[in-house]
Amino acid sequence: MSSKENTAIGQLLGLLESRYAIRVLWALRDGHAQTFRLLQDSVGGITPNTLNTRIKELRESGLVTHGSEGYVVTPLGADLLKRLADLPAFATKWVANQAKKPA
Repeated sequence: MSSKENTAIGQLLGLLESRYAIRVLWALRDGHAQTFRLLQDSVGGITPNTLNTRIKELRESGLVTHGSEGYVVTPLGADLLKRLADLPAFATKWVANQAKKPA
């Protein structure tokens, strides 16, 4: 992997590692607009201040936008979510594997 690719991945992971960032994106994955309040409920456990911060960061990064009906992912955000589409299947497999470990 080139240093340019490493830098790009580092920047993306830095954004996604922010608390609740990936959960905000995941809550918007169905493509339907969500109001601030609905998004807060969808994410669960996130304070209004933290949600404001994550939305600002995701909007500045071009992954989320705000339309007349609420927040939605941009085409770039949808592309990222498409690439993460295998996450539920992996998570299920991972959890089952964790359950098999001796206590």
